[in-house]
Amino acid sequence: MNPYFTYILIAVALFSFTAIFALFAVYAERKVSAFIQDRLGPMETGVYGSLQTLADILKMLQKELIVPAAADKVLFVVAPVIIFVSVYMGFASLPWGPGLIPASLNLGVFYVFAIISVESVGILMAGWGSNNKYSLLGALRSVAQVVSYEIPAGIAIISAVMISQSLDLQVIATKQGILSTEGAKFLGLWDVSGVGGFLAWNVFQAPHLLLAYVIYFIASLAECNRAPFDIPEAESELVSGFHTEYTGIRFALIFLGEYSMMFLVGMFGVLLFLGGWNTPLPNIGSFTLADWTTGTGWGVFWIVAKVLLVVFVQMWLRWTLPRLRVDQLMNLCWKVLTPLAFLCMLISGVWQLLVM
Repeated sequence: MNPYFTYILIAVALFSFTAIFALFAVYAERKVSAFIQDRLGPMETGVYGSLQTLADILKMLQKELIVPAAADKVLFVVAPVIIFVSVYMGFASLPWGPGLIPASLNLGVFYVFAIISVESVGILMAGWGSNNKYSLLGALRSVAQVVSYEIPAGIAIISAVMISQSLDLQVIATKQGILSTEGAKFLGLWDVSGVGGFLAWNVFQAPHLLLAYVIYFIASLAECNRAPFDIPEAESELVSGFHTEYTGIRFALIFLGEYSMMFLVGMFGVLLFLGGWNTPLPNIGSFTLADWTTGTGWGVFWIVAKVLLVVFVQMWLRWTLPRLRVDQLMNLCWKVLTPLAFLCMLISGVWQLLVM
């Protein structure tokens, strides 16, 4: 098969997945928020409102594409594309199973972390190009938030990379399939033959990485502009923030970028800290459930299941916690998460010297 045709198929498959995920995630979020607030959510269109999101998207696609008269038309039009494409390109180097990866990169961690940072450029373009004070304020808030929280997130990621000794996401995930001798000794499991399951995940092999994952997870919420870090879109203050002026397919691209980013940062964290595609079922001695829950098909199942659980927690927090003020947001980043992230990195260094 022509390699270019293969690349096109992979690109179409990834885009189809992000679109379908966003479709179901919006419906799921509506239902999750409804249950938390003791109401029903959408119920009319389809069974239990299952077709409501599809109906909303079809309506949105038919909306007129309005460009404000005073807007910078080039920036205004290009910004939603950059927001979505920067997130979409991040999926290129994420492994979905053993050997199942769109583009195998030995610098996969660096690539993903770098490419998703481009989203802030698109957000700034959207805010500035709209020539709207609410959009500009929302964009400036978002960029300040994303740039700030990339620091603790990046340091937490480095902590995991130091333990795994690789920037290749496939290698990192593979190493979490079997418990290392050093990790087994720490857990008191001296017979390490065939030991796998959740005990082999980074957060259990090196327990300080559990704190690193919590730091990364909190920072990832801020990078997604999700509550309680949704001040760039604060409806009570900024109407809708940086996407106030957007309609139709352009608004849909921004929305698609947000939900794709939720899945992307969730999957990135799962690969680095929570065992990647590896089964959580242990395989110790005669307890061999892990034997028949391995392989490419099961790998895809396990990684998607883990990521969907993370996405559910993201939704749960959105409808549970109040929005932070700007000063609280920055204090949490620079005075709490960043020092703790540096502590995790220091422990990873000592761990490599003394334990590994």
